[in-house]
Amino acid sequence: MNAGIPPILPVAEPHIAVTLGALLAQLGPQSAELLGPADTEREVLGTEFYDALDDLPDEPGAILLIPSGSALAATELSALASAAVAARYAALALKSRDEEVATLTAVAETSGIPILRVHERVGWRLFEALISQQLGEHRHTDDAHLDRGAEPLFALANELAEFFGGSVAIEDLGRRIIAYSSVPGQAIDPFRTQGILARRVPDSPFNDDQYRTAVRSDVPLKYAQLGEELPRVVTAIRAGALPLGTVWAIDPTGDDPITEEQIHRVSSAAAVAAAHMLNDLRVRDAGRIPRENRLRTLITGSGVVGSEFAELGIPEERGAAILGFDPGGRDEADGRTAVLDHPARIAQLRSTVQRHLAVHRPEVVTVAHGGRVYALFACDRLDAAIRLAEPLLPILDRLLDTGTTIAAPGIVHRAVEVAPHRAVADRLFDTAAHWEVTDRVLTPTLLRPLLVFERSAELFAAEPELRFPQVRELVDADRPVAETLLAWCQRFGNVARTAADLGVHENTVRARLRRAERTHGIPLEDPDTLLTIWLQLRSEGVAA
Repeated sequence: MNAGIPPILPVAEPHIAVTLGALLAQLGPQSAELLGPADTEREVLGTEFYDALDDLPDEPGAILLIPSGSALAATELSALASAAVAARYAALALKSRDEEVATLTAVAETSGIPILRVHERVGWRLFEALISQQLGEHRHTDDAHLDRGAEPLFALANELAEFFGGSVAIEDLGRRIIAYSSVPGQAIDPFRTQGILARRVPDSPFNDDQYRTAVRSDVPLKYAQLGEELPRVVTAIRAGALPLGTVWAIDPTGDDPITEEQIHRVSSAAAVAAAHMLNDLRVRDAGRIPRENRLRTLITGSGVVGSEFAELGIPEERGAAILGFDPGGRDEADGRTAVLDHPARIAQLRSTVQRHLAVHRPEVVTVAHGGRVYALFACDRLDAAIRLAEPLLPILDRLLDTGTTIAAPGIVHRAVEVAPHRAVADRLFDTAAHWEVTDRVLTPTLLRPLLVFERSAELFAAEPELRFPQVRELVDADRPVAETLLAWCQRFGNVARTAADLGVHENTVRARLRRAERTHGIPLEDPDTLLTIWLQLRSEGVAA
């Protein structure tokens, strides 16, 4: 009866470009000024704070905010500018003294990236907020939770602290403390004090394991005292099966087992907190950003602690599918340049993939990385994941018009398996491009022979002693004989079928095989040797 109802397709939000020139005009000279000549028509997509201890995040089109810019030497700033150009940032923003303006201008001219001099009276959080307001994104900041939207959570923390007699903290998935109690006389320890002051849970050798266990548990837990850390009762904040954060209450009564009343109180508080966190857009955004950061950690394999699946609401026993989306649109000179020159295309691809998959898998999380988009969601079968993603292709064709392809490397059951599978997805994309594969959904099963050829070529290049030198000489000196030899291998030594494939007489095939053996020294009698020659021919790019 529903046959006449067309399928509901995700509605693509129109992309409105904000250029650097338009942004500066809106900010005004009282906020920032442009140093040196620059392309003011380049598009700005967001902001990113610079951290000297980390690599530059993969955020093409962002303005890199450098609070420590005045402490950088000219050579360090030049190196940073070059790195920002390579990462396709829109501009650098920093504060400086008047006598440093000439140096900054020279760096801008030499590197080719615009440099914005931020007014000394404009705070960095305010400057970020001004940019975000112009971009229409209203991005999360660490102080966003201190406004009126978080007041119910502070009241909830105080109410729970009155019962426990100890400090209570409510955290989001980024382990930021978004609300905390301030009841006079409450028990508190240095660990909690430091977290409140920094608005973030400090590192602890026990914290990762405690957090992972708490998020996975369906009931509140109690942790005994560890050094100066007082006993704590903790429970996860959830909306259905989706984790949103945690509630931690210090229990000054000691290491006695958790009581039924404590379980009831902290569970009720978590339910109330979940309702407020879902209703407050700012806190929802704060939950989205850590989820994207979790996936970015997983696909890079850097800093994986093992709790990421639980934090993303993905059961390890069921498994998860990781899918890659390559927008295509490559030019012949540089396969990645055309894509990375249009970061808005990547942003639109990620947004569309997220909206489509979230209809079927609410726990899905997506992230853009290296000019591609990756999605992770709970799934126990690869064919089911492909069925979810395939309807996206015609939608993406209409939106991007670049021939997007999907890579489905497999199902993962542990956090540490995500990065290797992402590497397989990248290899699928690269192999398909090299061999001009026209399929739009790529799997290891589909491309297995080509993957073997690619790896074999790498092996032969790295270890030349494994190659038959006469095969390379044959390919260079007598291509028709090389192609005949390959076709003969592919037909398992059947001369008649080889001749039919090549469109030549059978005697021509025999003559070419003799020439390969006698003139070029190609041994054709030993099966293992012949297998190696066959593999080398395919790895050399010879096609019958």
